Amino acid sequence: MSLAVFAFFRHTHGATMVDMLVYRAEGEAVVHGEDLYAMRLPGWDLPATYPPFAAMLFVPSAWFDVSTLRVLVMLLNYALLALAVYLSLKLAGWAKQHRTAVVILATGVGIWLEPVFTTFQYGQVNLGILCLVLWDLTRSDRNRFKGVGIGLATAIKITPGLFAVYLLLTGRIRAALLSGATFLTAALIGWAVLPDATWGFWTKYLWDPSRVGVTVLVDNQSLRGAVCRLLDVNDPGLVGLAASAVVGAFGLAVAVVAGRSARVLRRADAWGAVCTALTALLVSPISWTHHWVWCIPLVALLMVEARTRARQVLLGVTLVVFLSHVMWAVPHRWGRGVAWYWQLPGSLYPPLGVAVLVVLGLRVYRARRRTVDGTGGARALAAAMADRDPALTNRA
Repeated sequence: MSLAVFAFFRHTHGATMVDMLVYRAEGEAVVHGEDLYAMRLPGWDLPATYPPFAAMLFVPSAWFDVSTLRVLVMLLNYALLALAVYLSLKLAGWAKQHRTAVVILATGVGIWLEPVFTTFQYGQVNLGILCLVLWDLTRSDRNRFKGVGIGLATAIKITPGLFAVYLLLTGRIRAALLSGATFLTAALIGWAVLPDATWGFWTKYLWDPSRVGVTVLVDNQSLRGAVCRLLDVNDPGLVGLAASAVVGAFGLAVAVVAGRSARVLRRADAWGAVCTALTALLVSPISWTHHWVWCIPLVALLMVEARTRARQVLLGVTLVVFLSHVMWAVPHRWGRGVAWYWQLPGSLYPPLGVAVLVVLGLRVYRARRRTVDGTGGARALAAAMADRDPALTNRA
């Protein structure tokens, strides 16, 4: 019912699916041998921003007219949303006997989460990237193909590469190396097919953030974007760089320590993965609202652990933030001149991301401190085993 209401809403209000149009234009550029990064989407003046390998994957989109492609992309994103919910529940260790029913219900609700909603509106690939990474993270460390999904996701959109670092620093060296090898193979395929575009992307276009968009827009929910709006500037300079560096170092440290704390922290690897995603979103120069589809596994984890009043409050706040769509009510004027009382509504995701990192960091610290003091290690391990912590079972 919820999906039908959403489809009706899209039909009556219109959805440009403009990013899908950019992908289609990239696919056409590859087919016709045109300069990929000189291409601009007519009527929108939007360029290609992904690596050449991604543009090759977009070639099939050029086989369909725009109307047909809109329907196909919407149906594909429905399927990917359901898969993302399923994999998120698996990552969180949700009981198998109830998982199917929860997937159906959560998919209907999840469509209204702002990052998911805008992913559908723009025809984005975020849910596909999310599923590739979750596919890797939910497999046993003994699986010889673990790392392939992260490598492919990185070859398409670069930022998932932080998960390879997470795997490496948490001792999954083979998976980390396989992720790097997969990424390198995809990049070499892009070079073999599109040598000029590959050279241009890796030496020039990747390092030009203006191709992606304007940093100060409220659409940009990275830490850098929030600082830009707070200071009312287009470039936050050293302030933005310092904020990103501090949060990046702290976030990655929390993720790695959490991932290595399976004996004292329930769902350690799941929390480590989510913290890695939050760190990447926070420190990226531009993280559009639809990049925050990692709210799906975050909500799944919080729902599984909503046994105490504090965790129930955090779950409630998280749902309110991602269901609110409030940043679109900000009279942002392209992000400049935002009044002080609109600063928080216009930058909701970065504070929430930082709050999750801080809360989990304190939780891991206290759990490890109890173990050092000899007061909670055995009890924490027994509780984790009783709760079927995937952080323990996935290492098997």
